[in-house]
Amino acid sequence: MLLPKQYCCTHSPSCQCTKGHLNEDVLLLVFQHLNWNPKLVATLSCVCRWFDDFAKRVLWKEFCKTRAPKMMLDLQSSGSHCIDGNWRALGKLLIYCSGCTQGGLFNSSVQIPGHFVYRTRFSRTLGRSLLPPQCRTDVLYVCDPCEHLDQGEEGDVGLFRGIFKSFPTSKVRKVIINKAVPFHPSEVCPYCKAKLWSMLQAKIIPQSACIRLEAYEDCIEYFVCLNGHLLGICTLAPLSDSEDAIPSEDNNHTEKKQDNGFPRENVLKRRNSLLGGCENGPPTQKRLTNPNQ
Repeated sequence: MLLPKQYCCTHSPSCQCTKGHLNEDVLLLVFQHLNWNPKLVATLSCVCRWFDDFAKRVLWKEFCKTRAPKMMLDLQSSGSHCIDGNWRALGKLLIYCSGCTQGGLFNSSVQIPGHFVYRTRFSRTLGRSLLPPQCRTDVLYVCDPCEHLDQGEEGDVGLFRGIFKSFPTSKVRKVIINKAVPFHPSEVCPYCKAKLWSMLQAKIIPQSACIRLEAYEDCIEYFVCLNGHLLGICTLAPLSDSEDAIPSEDNNHTEKKQDNGFPRENVLKRRNSLLGGCENGPPTQKRLTNPNQ
């Protein structure tokens, strides 16, 4: 004989919810009418553990499917279960830029607080350009960099985030493990609190990454966690409104653009901070106005 499911609060004996909860179907209809508002979902999760569990299992899942339906369908295809149980983390990744702290994960000299992003476009093509050639059969969705301009010596900082499809069976994970890359000693993923690997330390950041992100070479760093969440930082190359900003094969013309662009010594400082202070000569700078070049 099947027993009806009991809806009871598991928070504490003094919780006001001990008299019982609404049926899950009713709550589902309410939040469907509210278009799966993430702020209201987060507020409901704070009521008690029962509501928090319901939000993790149902509401965040429906929010993700509504916000990025094609992306969610692809992530769950081919029997992939990489996001099962992590819907809340994925929902946060879709709408939240984690920022960076001074001397934190990215060893940055600036403080950029985390913030919500109203609209974000995740691209599989952009994600492919961030993968090394031997791992380009992996599927990675990455958002356009969230721009934080005029950050002092750091210049224009771009923060980006993404997620792998079926990360436990991906080639990137195999390469990282074969290279015995250690976890970050103190920082964890801001979305799921899992440990992080540095892809810069693994030396698998391709040159195509700076082209697609429109960033300076050797000024890009990104990490991936055990659950396949990716977060990174780059120094964006400034774009000029003049025609002189168009790349040319003329070396003299290239030098002129560099003199009128972002200060070279600041790029060196950023590069050296990413590489732990080592100096291997000046980086090659490229100014690109067309991300498809």
